[in-house]
Amino acid sequence: MQHFDVVIVGAGAAGLFCAGVAGQLGQKVLLIDHAEKVAEKIRISGGGRANFTNRDLDPRAPQKHFLSDNPHFCRSALSRYTPSDFTALLTRHGVPFHEKHKGQLFCDRSAEDLIKVLLRECEAGGVTRWQPCTVHSVAHGADGYTLSTANGSVCAPALVVATGGLPIPKIGATDWGLRLAKQFKLPVVPTRPALVPLTFDEAQWAPFAELAGLALPVHIETGEKKAKGQFDEDLLFTHRGLSGPAVLQISSYWREGQPLRLNLLPTADVLAVLTERKLSSRRLLANELATLLPSRLADTWAQHDPLLQRPLNEVPDKALARLAQALQQWQLTPTGTEGYRKAEVMAGGVDTKALSSQTLESKQPGLYFIGEVTDVTGWLGGYNVQWAWASAFACARALAERVNRA
Repeated sequence: MQHFDVVIVGAGAAGLFCAGVAGQLGQKVLLIDHAEKVAEKIRISGGGRANFTNRDLDPRAPQKHFLSDNPHFCRSALSRYTPSDFTALLTRHGVPFHEKHKGQLFCDRSAEDLIKVLLRECEAGGVTRWQPCTVHSVAHGADGYTLSTANGSVCAPALVVATGGLPIPKIGATDWGLRLAKQFKLPVVPTRPALVPLTFDEAQWAPFAELAGLALPVHIETGEKKAKGQFDEDLLFTHRGLSGPAVLQISSYWREGQPLRLNLLPTADVLAVLTERKLSSRRLLANELATLLPSRLADTWAQHDPLLQRPLNEVPDKALARLAQALQQWQLTPTGTEGYRKAEVMAGGVDTKALSSQTLESKQPGLYFIGEVTDVTGWLGGYNVQWAWASAFACARALAERVNRA
């Protein structure tokens, strides 16, 4: 039986960072992961350059960019470890980075730079890492947690679960952390894919399937009141439905059976433009529409609306009003999502009402949950990774204080 101060299961962003910080604060740390490659999700994120945080996160009200059944839970950790704290770490390690869009920060060269930083931080903390290593079972007793693993049994007074969510199973995602929570009678908020493309009935979508690859800026909404989500981002048509930043963002708010509301021309007053052009134009309405929308989209729209085959100056004002409304209040209802295979994150997870917002310790003494396995889901653009850093940091500090108190 080997003994440690803390065992951390999951060598992704949250697990690696927590291990490094805890080790440097004097903890004897064991980090375990069942996958052969370390931090594979970081490696493939951001097109291989890792969107590792977002400068626009407001530490005073971070819950603006996060969803949870307990929306204010994330504030404590996110306010104590901010995007500037993490960028300072990268600067100390000489890793260059840049802002790409709306506060999103990426490594200049490769996500490998970020992974090397995390591994160096673990080395500085004297962290022991077992990988690949499967955890067969976990038991709790008077001496803390005993884990039966492929490398033998190990015991520690504290156990940190940093196993991530269910997306991208081909790189090793499992429900291990959720099953462990249930083993210790901790509540779990129902999980679902988030930041994921949305799909439609095949027959319903057939007219638009030929637009696959077409992108345009839109305003998108779903839900009502406090459950409402709305974004101004780019939309991407796919063979099976819709994707792009606009849809990935809205997917976290969308629920089965709810419609999406799309404004395909968010910066224009379509009715005013067409009404003014009607005074002088004899062109087909379809041709006028093609000056406002991408031509492929305008052509597809025209194929299913005889009105667009008429000269603009012959179209009744009421018909123009209906067309403008259809374009700027397009309502359509997805039938599902592309699932965990293409989702970037998991919504839901270990219920944060059973966790301390200060320490991430659960109501089961000595058992901590950090990162994506918790019911905290960030917007697209580096927010989820910042939650990994912040929750890991809060947990690591709490682990050190736990030993000092003892």
